Amino acid sequence: MDTRAKEVVRACTTDSDEERTGFAEIVTRLIVAGVERYHADLVRAEKAYYMPDGSFEVVPSVRIDTAPAAEFSASGVAAAVRAVQAATIGYQTFCRQVMAAGCVGYHVSIAGRRVVYYGRTGDSHVEWFPGAR
Repeated sequence: MDTRAKEVVRACTTDSDEERTGFAEIVTRLIVAGVERYHADLVRAEKAYYMPDGSFEVVPSVRIDTAPAAEFSASGVAAAVRAVQAATIGYQTFCRQVMAAGCVGYHVSIAGRRVVYYGRTGDSHVEWFPGAR
């Protein structure tokens, strides 16, 4: 990953954590930088961004003050996604809500236009980017 792309992923992480930028704008900026996908580990408080050639950058993110629930609730994750899409909650509240629904992380496939949220036992829920289906 080149220096410019590293700057972009660090800025995207900060802007998201500080609730200055929404998901759609973050994805647009990552596309321009050439990022193919990223993984958000909610427990470790970090995001790993990957380029098509396999190079990557790991960026610390804000630690969420919520322990993930033992059981995964796809409907709870979906409700948090709808709320953040409607801008009725910010990113930090979104993270707390998905963790309360048992989510420990998520994979964003920019190329695949979807996000896979997963829990402690491997249960998962797929959310397609708006208009992707």
